[in-house]
Amino acid sequence: MSFTAVVFPGQGSQRVGMASDFCARFDVSRNVFAEASDALGIDMAAMCFDDDPRLDLTEYTQPAILTAEIAMLRALEHNAGLRPTHWGGHSLGEYTALCAAGVIPLATAVRLVRRRGALMQQGVPAGEGAMMAIIAEGIADRELSSELDGLDVDTANRNSPGQIVLSGKRADVERAASRIACSVPGVELVPLNVSAPFHSRMMRGIESAFRAELDAVAGELAFERAGAVTSNLTGGFHVADREAVLDALTRQISGTVDFIANMRVLASAADRICEVGPGRPLRGFFRAIGRDVASVVSVKHVAEAA
Repeated sequence: MSFTAVVFPGQGSQRVGMASDFCARFDVSRNVFAEASDALGIDMAAMCFDDDPRLDLTEYTQPAILTAEIAMLRALEHNAGLRPTHWGGHSLGEYTALCAAGVIPLATAVRLVRRRGALMQQGVPAGEGAMMAIIAEGIADRELSSELDGLDVDTANRNSPGQIVLSGKRADVERAASRIACSVPGVELVPLNVSAPFHSRMMRGIESAFRAELDAVAGELAFERAGAVTSNLTGGFHVADREAVLDALTRQISGTVDFIANMRVLASAADRICEVGPGRPLRGFFRAIGRDVASVVSVKHVAEAA
């Protein structure tokens, strides 16, 4: 028996026109956009397909990406015979994965991530936080405690053996980067264009409010299906239990996205892996652990998922 994992990129992968070619060709994709639009009271097709400035505002970016990714996935399932057995996602992409696996209904998922995005944006005043990618061979396994000592900075993402992301107070992130530049030969420092210090201690203040949002929709979630979806927080598959899933999603807001661990468990569980989304940032991460993945970003790539 063959096992297939589908993985979804998160915030930062959005682009104008994402999934428009799928909607032009497939009824199932158009239906996803219609359902999301009804759930949010927003014309999601107009937001995603036109040059709408809201597409880069976290409150709207998150439901827009989730809608586009599910629209693409539904077309692949109905028209290319894609039959996933496991699912994973990077940060926001974890919610797409839970929706794709049938844990969270689409209408509930887009409303939930819109609220998540709004809380994340409100949690830290604009300009106070920052995120920076640190790229160097073996950086994920390097001990950086001295470089981060005394700073309000956390490891937000473990993306691949050669890439991590730091997040926290802007001035402290810059200090940490300077220290790392002095101690790690050949390091590349890439400031990220983000509106808040996601996955850092600065996000802890919104976790209780988001947990209340999760509790309010918990009756709509199929927790028994969560065991085939990876958790960014734990690194492994979710425990198919109400409290375990809700706790992991709550703590993911300020916790490290351990995507290296997610990739390894998915690579062990699945014979093939397919990335579905408006961009393909995860393909390079998987290649860094020695695993090739198919990437579907447009209808031109549908055959790769078959």
